[in-house]
Amino acid sequence: MASEWIRVCAADEIEPDDLRRFDHGDRTFVVYRTAEDEYFATDGLCTHEKVHLADGFVIGNVIECPKHNGCFDFRTGAATRRPAREPLRTWPVKVEEGQVFVQIG
Repeated sequence: MASEWIRVCAADEIEPDDLRRFDHGDRTFVVYRTAEDEYFATDGLCTHEKVHLADGFVIGNVIECPKHNGCFDFRTGAATRRPAREPLRTWPVKVEEGQVFVQIG
């Protein structure tokens, strides 16, 4: 599958220190916006038990899974608190003309 840039939403539709879920094909992703207006994207399901991370909590640069409180650094995908052990896959993000795009492929 070739890489493609997918429009997710307008940049201002994601509040600082928050996230937005989006689905593309049969996959779920999450885009995060930091307090410094940086945007990041990861797979949308926890690597521990496949729970939707969009229902979790953003704490700084960390997403906390809503089911078992495992945590990931959404900038790198690294698992930072058990029971999560496997990292999340991360995806390139760009903001152009006020729109957020994620490169998937």
